[in-house]
Amino acid sequence: LFGEDRTARRTLKKVGDEAGHTGTRLEGVGSRASNALGILGGAAAAAAVAGVAAISAGIVKGISDAAEYQQLAAKTAAVLTSTGNAAGQSVKGIQDRAAALESMSGIDETLIINGQNVLATFTQVRDQVGAGNDIFTQATKAALDMSVALGTDLQGANVQLGKALNDPIKGISALSKVGVTFTEQQKAQIKAMVASGDTMGAQKIILAELNKEFGGSAAAFGDTTAGKVAKLKNLFGDFAEALASRLLPVISEVADWLADKIPAASAMIQEKIAELGPTFDKVAGYARGIGDAFAGFAEKA
Repeated sequence: LFGEDRTARRTLKKVGDEAGHTGTRLEGVGSRASNALGILGGAAAAAAVAGVAAISAGIVKGISDAAEYQQLAAKTAAVLTSTGNAAGQSVKGIQDRAAALESMSGIDETLIINGQNVLATFTQVRDQVGAGNDIFTQATKAALDMSVALGTDLQGANVQLGKALNDPIKGISALSKVGVTFTEQQKAQIKAMVASGDTMGAQKIILAELNKEFGGSAAAFGDTTAGKVAKLKNLFGDFAEALASRLLPVISEVADWLADKIPAASAMIQEKIAELGPTFDKVAGYARGIGDAFAGFAEKA
């Protein structure tokens, strides 16, 4: 670089010319972008930038939600396996039911899925063949209605209802404490049915009473302004989640690749750093010397 070689001079001039051309081209791109934003106007340009940022944030949030949804599906599968699938459900069936109830009520489907996961741990709560024998399905909606009507936690409502349906005689006493009223005739019927082995008959009486007192509460909430806003929010969230779920396999592959390559690369880098340690020390020494020289020059000046 400091020689008198003409070839070096010509090379450096060429590099300089190319850099100048590149700069000119970049200025052109910047100018066109500026003109485009100028046409939009200041407020519109700001809105466009904000829109892009919002979309990016939505996709990132969608990726996080999609990953959590996968984890939730794994939990559902684990519950069904550990209980021998006494509830007679499938992961997809539970997800589809939750999605339908979300569309009706505006209540987040992940909350509904979590509630069904709890309900599935009560092995007497199950769907069976025959009209009106889908106790698990009815219980899922009944718990949602009860939660909305009483303003209580959905998970807690599923626990209360699960206990009541699993052991109807004890269950009606527990439900009475939270505001569900059973007549003496209903109580007598429930005891007689359980004693004769007709647990499902007792469960139907409980569900019928819950439907009479709270039925339609979740749907009614879905028709309110708050419910409609919640539905819209869920719609955007589901869209971002569906889009992001397509990216998860790629992200997973990249994560696996990095997990495989990073340890070896890190070890190699550490090894090279150790080898170059003396060289770095020399460079640091030269730098300190130059710094001291400039400091002395400045002091004399």
